[in-house]
Amino acid sequence: MKISTAVLGFAALAVASDVHDLTGQTFNDFVKDHDLVLAEFFAPWCGHCKALAPEYEEAATTLKDKSIPLAKIDCTAEQELCQEYGVEGYPTLKVFRGPQNIAPYSGPRKAEAIISYMTKQSLPSVSLLQSTEALEEFKTADKVVLVGYFSTDDKTSNVTYEEVADQLRDSFLFGATSDEALAKAEGVTQPAIVLYKDFDEGKNVFEEGFTKDKLIDFAKAASTPLVGEVGPETYAGYMAAGIPLAYIFSESAEERESLAKALRPVAEKQKGKLNFATIDAKAFGQHAGNLNLEVGKWPAFAIQDTEKNQKFPYSAQGSVSDLSEKKIGKFVEDFVAGKVEPSVKSEPIPDKQEGPVTVVVAKNYQEVVIDNDKDVLLEFYAPWCGHCKALAPKYDELAGMFKQYSDKVVIAKVDATLNDVPDEISGFPTIKLFKAGSKDAPVDYSGSRTVEDLANFIRENGSHKIDVGSKAETMEGVETDQMPKQAPAATASDLSESVTEGIKDTITKAAGAIKDAIIDDGEVEEHDEL
Repeated sequence: MKISTAVLGFAALAVASDVHDLTGQTFNDFVKDHDLVLAEFFAPWCGHCKALAPEYEEAATTLKDKSIPLAKIDCTAEQELCQEYGVEGYPTLKVFRGPQNIAPYSGPRKAEAIISYMTKQSLPSVSLLQSTEALEEFKTADKVVLVGYFSTDDKTSNVTYEEVADQLRDSFLFGATSDEALAKAEGVTQPAIVLYKDFDEGKNVFEEGFTKDKLIDFAKAASTPLVGEVGPETYAGYMAAGIPLAYIFSESAEERESLAKALRPVAEKQKGKLNFATIDAKAFGQHAGNLNLEVGKWPAFAIQDTEKNQKFPYSAQGSVSDLSEKKIGKFVEDFVAGKVEPSVKSEPIPDKQEGPVTVVVAKNYQEVVIDNDKDVLLEFYAPWCGHCKALAPKYDELAGMFKQYSDKVVIAKVDATLNDVPDEISGFPTIKLFKAGSKDAPVDYSGSRTVEDLANFIRENGSHKIDVGSKAETMEGVETDQMPKQAPAATASDLSESVTEGIKDTITKAAGAIKDAIIDDGEVEEHDEL
């Protein structure tokens, strides 16, 4: 009897949840009754949903104390409700401020990130701080917060600050006070902005050049650790920072800490020019291959130009002495001075093109894709990618249909695991149209992977408007853990599923990059990733 009672008690505890299960009958009333709701649209069989579940539960428990409810809707049981809200992939997370005011959740899918994101959503873009107590509480409300110290009659600074807060509210908490005494107590003179953080020196002060762009640059730079760590919650931020990222690979936490300390002076000297971060080589070592380093030879160092997607591996690997302050300092100085040539990984240029699809490699990328007046549809693929294999016969058929228009349209593919390409590729397959006359702004393909839809995409978006007519037959859609109509692919608005759900799943896959499913407007498409 005692055992049975214990088992029953454990079972009751196991099913206890702070996440609200909603249905078509309860959903509208629930979102009407709460000012702010985060809702997950899921399917019980979805692997990504299962991975999210414990993180979502943890976030719900914490946010419950802040009166921010988290809800979930089973789309296999509530198909009409999910269709009403445009759910095209699982999991889809949306932020509701009533039934009509809806926005995609654009943060990582980790408990800490969900809590931080929803806390920001619950506050005004700028919180007014009118007492020492309010200021002190606000300073520790998140890992990074910004506080503006402006007089009430300084309209220019106030307006600029509010504009930045509106733009970056998903990333930071913003507060403001006009109390001159509070500014004085913080050691600043109005107008000033102080960024408070729970790492490095604790705070940074911005007191000059109150323009929107300068303030945004300050926020991004000051909020990045001097020597941080590449992980699920940080990867997207590093990629979006607008400056190169220097990776420090090592297998042990102790060695990473030691190397971070040794290279801190280099990072401090180059602050604003490069970001520095350690990365766990035991868990994520395959990512070194993406940077043209030798996988398995640790420790190692490399720089990635995140804007141009160029790689600069440091040639010496395998010894802590190779990564000394002096040696790495010299390498970084040469990089900043433009003296280091990027490393380009490429297959040989094919002796002749075989098959209907043109094969692109790094060495002929510029010639085939950029330096011509043709519309070029380019598929970035990986040999191990199941969805790429499924697409292959349809892509061949598409190329055959455009063969007679080869002077105007090229259907091409590139193995992005063996060739460095200028574009940051987030998942496989990624398809882009480089249209004649505007090759610097390729158009991402976000439709179903059918012959008909691809042909229509080329006709509608290409400069030459080539129409192959009724030859394009509708084929089977994309194979994913999702509904038949697929969510748009390839945006960088967030760390994708493997980045948000665990960077390990992505960068240990074959070529190993750091992204999994791509989030676009809160709707996820699962596909094989770098």
